Amino acid sequence: MKHFTPVKRVLISVSDKTGLPELGKYLQKAGCEIISTGGTHRVLKEAGIPVTDIQSVTGNPEAFGGRMKTISFQIESALLFDREKDRDEAEALGILPIDMVVCNLYPFGSVKKEGADLPRLIENIDIGGPTMIRAAAKNYRWVTTVVDPADYRMVMENMTAHGGHTDLETRFTLMRKAFNHTADYDSLIATTMDEQAGEPTLRFAFDQPQVLRYGENSHQKGTLYRLRNAPDSLCDMEVLHGKAISYNNMFDLYGALEAVRDLKNNGCAIIKHANPCGLSEGKNQRKVFEKAWAGDPVSAFGSVIAFNTPVTLETAQFLELDAKDKSQRKFVEIVSAPGFEPSALDYLKQHKNLRIVVFDPARLQPAHDMKFIYNALLYQDADRELLDKVEYVSHKKDPVDEDLMRFGLTAVRQLKSNAICVARTCKDGDIQLLGMGCGQPNRVNATQLTLARCRENLKNEYTGDPDGLEEYIRQEMGKAVLFSDAFFPFPDNVELSHADGIRTIVQPGGSIRDKAVIEKADDLEMTLIFTGMRHFKH
Repeated sequence: MKHFTPVKRVLISVSDKTGLPELGKYLQKAGCEIISTGGTHRVLKEAGIPVTDIQSVTGNPEAFGGRMKTISFQIESALLFDREKDRDEAEALGILPIDMVVCNLYPFGSVKKEGADLPRLIENIDIGGPTMIRAAAKNYRWVTTVVDPADYRMVMENMTAHGGHTDLETRFTLMRKAFNHTADYDSLIATTMDEQAGEPTLRFAFDQPQVLRYGENSHQKGTLYRLRNAPDSLCDMEVLHGKAISYNNMFDLYGALEAVRDLKNNGCAIIKHANPCGLSEGKNQRKVFEKAWAGDPVSAFGSVIAFNTPVTLETAQFLELDAKDKSQRKFVEIVSAPGFEPSALDYLKQHKNLRIVVFDPARLQPAHDMKFIYNALLYQDADRELLDKVEYVSHKKDPVDEDLMRFGLTAVRQLKSNAICVARTCKDGDIQLLGMGCGQPNRVNATQLTLARCRENLKNEYTGDPDGLEEYIRQEMGKAVLFSDAFFPFPDNVELSHADGIRTIVQPGGSIRDKAVIEKADDLEMTLIFTGMRHFKH
């Protein structure tokens, strides 16, 4: 049975006046007495709405430049007393119930964004507002608490539906929102004051939980939470089709979106275990998809794919989901893009479990990166830069195209360390990740894996005389560029790269053995470029 309570007396004290006249007129028409303060009182009066001044309830004037207005025995008692067991005592004390509080707080967050100094920040700390909100919310069984102008419509509809009453379910919902509102407000003040003291602290609140299919493994539960009040979030993605998303899917999807976010042309990333096993960009989306897939066709099985432009039917058909021979159908977990042509969407929906996600990678603008470890949080600036310089440190100085440089560094930045990748510009002008090795304890292993993958891919694409295969591989490797996420501690990686035909290497530099590495590059007549910027990713 729903517990309905009448709304007869309403206290309104708001900093944000949005929707205030409309709410006031509704409450007036509903026969409510409206009690108000300061600026809120003026707005309501100007709208022709009768208002009871707060001073007539408290018996005290507004004082100290507005610092004292609502805090009083009369106001807090009218909100807090139990309407059943405390009725007689309230009558004896002359306390009339207040049935609804409409309150939002001084704009502390807004003035902070404006760069306010400490005195102005202090003056924008609300005291009476949180007190009223908490008192009303604590007594939610009888009192309705409204802290967000966006809820005015819902409250009015609830009162209309119940003859001027609100129901317990609505009051409970608003109560939870009220306590979260004051908690967030106090957290912002606390962290700001700590920041002012030079001892920064962090407080985060997450809500809107989405239960995931499972965690990293099927025996683990997984949940996705949204950062409260964030203007945008990956939680806001639109899932058009497919089975429930898992914990690992979310990690891979984020990695895929990061990989294509900064690509200039049509980009496609194919992600396995958060790493791009395929990456390409160019003018034709279908061809770019094909080149990304060719980067590692085996690992592409069960992958997550992201595009940075809307997917066309021609592109979607590369998956061959309607092939009569089911072995030709390419199985992937997720396809994400800023949008899908209707025909492409219909085609992809042939796979009943394929998750189709709408999210534009350009929306990803992280300022910080965080990792939770045992009862601790690691917090750092997001890695959004690519290089600090382009310094040709070797005698040989074969130029690297700017687009290829950007692509290769974007790719290696996305790979788990230790990371090496090789990228090339194809004959048609597309840029392709030819091979990568990542997540290795030492850089030699990462280089070996990368070169082996490059050789395998070049072998697969070669269509000439078998006797010419090795020469073809050396020619193509000689046109490509090898990128490292961190410096080469020894010349051995230079030697390995040269042995497989690589002629140009891009790395940050900064090792105590840089001189030996440069000398080895000169001995082998290779081009060596230092960028001055490391891209470890753990």
